[in-house]
Amino acid sequence: MSSNLMNLGLITLATLGLIIVLALFAALITLTVLYLIDRNQSKHSIRRNYPVFGRFRYFFEHLGEFFRQYFFAMDREELPFNRAERSWVYRAAKNLDNTIAFGSTRSLDPTGTLMFMNSAFPTLSDTSPHWQPKLIGPDCRQPYEPKSLFNISGMSYGALSKPAIQALSQGAKAAGCWMNTGEGGLSPFHLEGGCDLVFQLGTAKYGARDQSGELSDDKLRALAAHDQIRMFEIKLSQGAKPGKGGILPGDKVTEQIARIRGIPVGQDSISPNRHLDIASNEDLLTMIHRIREVTGKPVGFKCVLGDTDWLVDLFELIRKHGPDCAPDFITLDSADGGTGAAPQPLMDYVGLPIKESLPWLVDQLIASGLRDRIRIIASGKLMVPSKVAWALATGADYIVSARGYMFSLGCIQALQCNKNTCPTGVTTHDPKLQRGLVPSDKAARVAHYHQQMMYFLEMIAHSCGVAGPSNLERRHVRMVTDSGLSAPLEHVYKNRIPLHTIE
Repeated sequence: MSSNLMNLGLITLATLGLIIVLALFAALITLTVLYLIDRNQSKHSIRRNYPVFGRFRYFFEHLGEFFRQYFFAMDREELPFNRAERSWVYRAAKNLDNTIAFGSTRSLDPTGTLMFMNSAFPTLSDTSPHWQPKLIGPDCRQPYEPKSLFNISGMSYGALSKPAIQALSQGAKAAGCWMNTGEGGLSPFHLEGGCDLVFQLGTAKYGARDQSGELSDDKLRALAAHDQIRMFEIKLSQGAKPGKGGILPGDKVTEQIARIRGIPVGQDSISPNRHLDIASNEDLLTMIHRIREVTGKPVGFKCVLGDTDWLVDLFELIRKHGPDCAPDFITLDSADGGTGAAPQPLMDYVGLPIKESLPWLVDQLIASGLRDRIRIIASGKLMVPSKVAWALATGADYIVSARGYMFSLGCIQALQCNKNTCPTGVTTHDPKLQRGLVPSDKAARVAHYHQQMMYFLEMIAHSCGVAGPSNLERRHVRMVTDSGLSAPLEHVYKNRIPLHTIE
């Protein structure tokens, strides 16, 4: 018996030894093959000079994003959103305590730092009225009176996953805010939550075009027949890619997405860099009038400002033809806005940031006599209460955020949006990765994030001595200037972009 056991043991050890030898031999063969491939290829200098070892460069480069985010970056230095901002959204979405201790990690010295001017006699929070909505498109057959000043910006089904759209739709309904469809068309997942929707008409006119790619009045009527669709937004440009249309990589163009957009499965979805039928301000006003007449609902446009002369000319044209031809709203995006995929030169260097363009737009509308006719919706990195409150004080009527709500879904800023590998399931169509995002659970977080945002906006407003966030004015905010001293926003903005005088 013992002899048999000993023999079995020896056989096991021999087998194990053979496996180890074979594994080492296979590894040696693999390394040799990789060495020969790297040494003889001519595309990568590092791999050619350092065969096999040079391959680790790409692995470490990939890990660098992870290590910077969690180990090396300080609370306030990471881009596009730092840890302090992300953490606030995460806590808000989970409905956790959002107080901190000891002192702020935010420096008050850098130029552009914002500070709100507290009142000696702050408004009592238990007696102040809540925010009052501002009607959009009062002359339309079906004007829109939003229930919330903080809403969900345009994110397409395609750029976002099915469970992400479902969670946003359900969460928007619970929060009482609207959700923008993005330029990818209307999906059943936008509708199923029951929230108010803004249909975005991109340059490819996905979801509203006929077989030849032209805008279809019949499709517009069908869209307007949905009670949930409350407004139509013509997308002229987007902050992260001004002068460039939407980009959806082919890996993310599933059969259902292709059917909604009317494009081939698995092929890159590249929208034109502008509307082919909008080449002038006259064309823009004609398009606005057409959509408003067909749908009966408010119509506006989205843009990021760079050149401002065209907008001055547009306002002069509106004054000439009368305010009835004006857009019902303008959604102003920032040069530091986000997107699923965009060329880096456009993302880094083209367009004006919202801190410069928003005050100019507000002041120019006032100078043109159109401020009461056209509502302003501000967008672009406005995802924490301080930045939203600044935009409201500067003159915005409504705020929309995309990445803020993405963080509420669990986005970890993995920077994988342009691929099909999002680890949290927010921007991927891989079923294995989507499994991590449970719509019912994340919908509650979307609603909590909105609730906390409104709570802290009111807190800031009360500290400044006004009834609510829509009562904030520029006098309530100061900004650090180049001199190192703070100045009222009116003084800071006065000479940033020259206003065009309207006679």
